[in-house]
Amino acid sequence: MTSSPPPESGAPGSRRPFDLVIFDCDGVLVDSESIAIRVDQRVLADLGWELGLEEIVERFVGRSEAHFVAETERHLGIRLDADWEQKYQHWYRTAFERDLAAVDGIEDALAQLRLPHCVASSGTHAKMQRTLGQTGLLPAFEGRIFSASEVERGKPAPDLFLHAARMLGAEPAGCAVVEDSLYGVQAARAAGMHVFAFGGGVTPAARLAGPGTTVFRHMRELPDLISAGRP
Repeated sequence: MTSSPPPESGAPGSRRPFDLVIFDCDGVLVDSESIAIRVDQRVLADLGWELGLEEIVERFVGRSEAHFVAETERHLGIRLDADWEQKYQHWYRTAFERDLAAVDGIEDALAQLRLPHCVASSGTHAKMQRTLGQTGLLPAFEGRIFSASEVERGKPAPDLFLHAARMLGAEPAGCAVVEDSLYGVQAARAAGMHVFAFGGGVTPAARLAGPGTTVFRHMRELPDLISAGRP
């Protein structure tokens, strides 16, 4: 008598359903990254640090505001005043009010999602309230929004994703993370969560590929990918 071979990795019988979907915010829900990095470039130049857009993506996309400040101070050898941002807030506000929109296809993807979901972002709560509110996405996540300000270490450490899962009573292995940045992808992997890496943003898709990661290029693909379960 011969036994049946085990199912191949990724076959339907070997997939575990997800219990929770954790969304990054910037670049995943709101199409903000391309706006922000252009303003970041102006701000850094005004402070004395000339950087190209690609280098800004590499250094800062997916990281916290505290990381941005620390790296800027380290490179320039200065201490920024506590209110240093006040000079530049209107630059960001004007650009976001003019250009910010939801990521193409995300509203339909959320409408098809039948699983508990939340936001876990490097951005502050105030920033997410503004951007999710402006794009009409806030009601889909009200009461389930988590910020890196709530944990000791931001991305690429796993702390924020583990915090979100713990707060919502989900095991890490049962969580799917939707990310668009290299640091966010690394954080999801470190948390033991499967990551769906959106390759349609500012970070090249090839940079996001790796273990425990499914790279996709349009949000219309996401509902089917999530409903198939964890490979």
